[in-house]
Amino acid sequence: MYTFTAIIMVKFNRYQLDNGLRIIIHEDMSTPMVAVNILYDVGSRDEDPNRTGFAHLFEHLMFSGSKHIADFDTPLQLAGGENNAFTNSDITNFYDILPAENVEIALWLEADRMQDLAFDQKGFEVQKKVVVEEFKETCLNVPYGEAWHKLSALAYQSHPYQWPTIGKVPDHISTSSLEDARQFFLQHYAPNNAIIVLAGNITADKGYGLVKKWFDDIPKKRIAKRQLPQEEKQTTKMAARVQDSIPADAIFLGFHIGGRMDPDYYACDILSDILGNGRSSRFYQRLYKGKDIFSSIDAYISGTADPGLFLIDGKLSDKHSIEKGLEAVWIELDDIKKNGVTEDELAKVKHKIESSLCFSEVSVLNRAMSLAFFEAMGDASMINKQKEAYQQVTIKQIQDIANTLFIEENCSELVYERLITEKTTQA
Repeated sequence: MYTFTAIIMVKFNRYQLDNGLRIIIHEDMSTPMVAVNILYDVGSRDEDPNRTGFAHLFEHLMFSGSKHIADFDTPLQLAGGENNAFTNSDITNFYDILPAENVEIALWLEADRMQDLAFDQKGFEVQKKVVVEEFKETCLNVPYGEAWHKLSALAYQSHPYQWPTIGKVPDHISTSSLEDARQFFLQHYAPNNAIIVLAGNITADKGYGLVKKWFDDIPKKRIAKRQLPQEEKQTTKMAARVQDSIPADAIFLGFHIGGRMDPDYYACDILSDILGNGRSSRFYQRLYKGKDIFSSIDAYISGTADPGLFLIDGKLSDKHSIEKGLEAVWIELDDIKKNGVTEDELAKVKHKIESSLCFSEVSVLNRAMSLAFFEAMGDASMINKQKEAYQQVTIKQIQDIANTLFIEENCSELVYERLITEKTTQA
């Protein structure tokens, strides 16, 4: 029998300035810190297909100085704070955490770069080189580095999820101009395309007053309504095979699922954990530990705002062929389709997820990021509804979803086959 972890309700106040900036204040006087999180509603899905990687490039450029501040990091560090950022296919997120008495430092910095980012040719060239090198290091010069590029291109024929956040090719960044960057900034970085969250040792009234002080004069911009090409239902299995100098043969499978706010999202998440998360998962017990078919295997979901993918990836042991690996995975998928999951499996995964939710919200920074994310998805109060959403998932729902998802015509299959060379044979 499993008992469930108590999750504290995250209370917050919501405001909006005349320029469209959405504000969320979450009070927590138990900490001496305040987290300042700014989410811009722009990700790689908003890029020109012929100029990809720009959302990620701007994650770097936003730290390169603004009109009144040549160096973003130093003032924040002198105030006892730290900062970072991340970009994905849907959003770009910047965050700062610092002592409550210095919160205005972060607001001053964030407001200045929102309004007047510095567009300097020298700095632009430096950041382009950084991003191109990152592309090479993470995609071109490592085994399986282009797997996500190749699988995305298989699974998506129309939607811009067909390229990863880092971009299609490094040339899209290396050949870009300063004017390209300026236009991207004008199209997406504006108060009416942003959400700011203050979480921690600050009252709602004070937080709102400070945000209004620093951001109210920033003019809104004309933000085009997002009109992305929608992906049609996949009706034929997509497959590709790559031969490369890699340590082991590998398989990557993608099955189309709904978006982040889809009612079946939580059941898909639980299903992925039952299959691939941790030592008690089916893949670990049966395909790694039990039959030694894989040296590693995982299952997870992309969690994207628009319809995404249920993903399975595994590296095969030397004892077994690619065909044997694929067959073994499909046997497990068919087993769930036919027989479902057990009450014990479901309860165990729900318990782990709820514990994870509880521990993740201990940090005010995590609460700030979650509030901003759910507000971008349309409802900040979802931060308090996740536990219930997971609890309501049933065995029947998981089995029904498995029967819908795990069919060949909904599958995109990428196989990496180890290229046997004379050097490999000698080794």
